[in-house]
Amino acid sequence: MGGKRRKNDDSDAEESEAASSKRKKTVATEKKDQLRPSMIKNKEKRSEVHAKLKHQKKLDKRAKAKARDAAVKKALELGEELPEKKVPRTIENTREFDETVCKPDDEELFAGNDADEFSSILHQQQTAKILITTCRFNSSRGPAFISELLSVIPNAHYYKRGTYDLKKIVEYAKNKDFTSVIVVHTNRREPDALLIIGVPNGPTAHFKLSKLVLRKDIKNHGTPTSHKPELVLNNFTTRLGSRIGRLIQSLFPQDPEFKGRRVVTFHNQRDFIFFRHHRYIFEKKEVKKAESKGKKDKGDKSDNVPEQKVIARLQECGPRFTLKLISLQNGTFDTKGGEYEWVHKAEMDTSRRRFFL
Repeated sequence: MGGKRRKNDDSDAEESEAASSKRKKTVATEKKDQLRPSMIKNKEKRSEVHAKLKHQKKLDKRAKAKARDAAVKKALELGEELPEKKVPRTIENTREFDETVCKPDDEELFAGNDADEFSSILHQQQTAKILITTCRFNSSRGPAFISELLSVIPNAHYYKRGTYDLKKIVEYAKNKDFTSVIVVHTNRREPDALLIIGVPNGPTAHFKLSKLVLRKDIKNHGTPTSHKPELVLNNFTTRLGSRIGRLIQSLFPQDPEFKGRRVVTFHNQRDFIFFRHHRYIFEKKEVKKAESKGKKDKGDKSDNVPEQKVIARLQECGPRFTLKLISLQNGTFDTKGGEYEWVHKAEMDTSRRRFFL
């Protein structure tokens, strides 16, 4: 009996040793697979491993591209459907779900738009008239920026701020039939904020202004004409974004003059509103005709005459800047008793894939 027990104990011990050795091998292989260049302390080895990984990724990418091209070529030869193109994952197309995203059949949104503060201007029942002023302490670049804003926005007028309160300026704008007030705020001799106030019923939008580039600093810039520009608003998808888009739209006339070839763009991307001002340019360019496969006659000179094609391009007129919405307030400017529709807070920036406009 004692001999049998010893044999069983020995076999159990051998099995446990084999299992432990297998575990050690699997852990070692996992560690090798998880080895990253940042984990290597030696600089030469780290750079060598990094170069190998980079080269391997490049080879894999080429192999995938070749396989994709071969599949497309085979589908074209057989007359089959082409394989679906893979859409790259970006922050925009992986954004968090938002209930306020506007839908094309949202009747409630259309009814609200017909009764909001901008409907009279957007339906051309009233012409847009803009008052532009500054904060009390103006800067060196402030007047240059305001002069370029006056060339961008038709029917805009500049008034010096002086010592007047903003509420008195809003009352003055109401009495003089202005539809909006724009206040350019400056800090350390640099414009850093825009305040857009709808007159007479609001709303008031406060934007942070950054990355300002004036017209003189843009290479090969153009000089805009006095024609009414065409307005392009892009990617304002939510209820809040629609409201901000309509506020911006109310600053410009609704009957653009296409002869002037001017385009003003407000492009929203990740809640940053990029402003650009361009003009179309149509140029005639000579293009040589393609030679025919047949033999040419020596006396025939018709093929030597180049063709003239009209090519369209864009020329930037400036200025160039970026806006970031800080707050949207009901009614005209009121710091004490005003009700806010939306205020940006630090707690909202919990995810890179969360957008509000």
